[in-house]
Amino acid sequence: MMKAEQNDKYLVSACLLGENCKYNGGNNLNEKLLRSLEGCDIISICPELMGGLSTPRAPGEIVDGVVRNEDGTSVDEEYRRGAELALELALREGVTQAILQSRSPSCGASQIYDGTFSKKLIPGMGVCAAKLADNGIEVIDVATWVADFDEDEL
Repeated sequence: MMKAEQNDKYLVSACLLGENCKYNGGNNLNEKLLRSLEGCDIISICPELMGGLSTPRAPGEIVDGVVRNEDGTSVDEEYRRGAELALELALREGVTQAILQSRSPSCGASQIYDGTFSKKLIPGMGVCAAKLADNGIEVIDVATWVADFDEDEL
């Protein structure tokens, strides 16, 4: 079972913390996640914004290894720049775990959309999640984290 220890440090997708940074201008505020991390040091990241994209923005998916918008425009450079900056921040701050938004082309930890913009999911990792994992940071999907969190332990 997942259990946050006070003073632990976590990299967390900004949208999960209520920041309006999703592609559509909204957020994915997750109250259960916030409760589970009370007393912890939370470092908020949005790799897409860090890489230079705006909010709102066209949704992206990974198509043949390249992040593209539905019209085919490549936004891969921005996604990869954001992933690199998120990794640098994690390493500088001594973070060993990241709790990231499900299915995102940046943050998806175990599944991403298949690149057809049809809402079909496939196994895989977003650009930032993969960059973090490849560099020794444990990447945890928020759905897994909150499913394993027992609020009775608070």
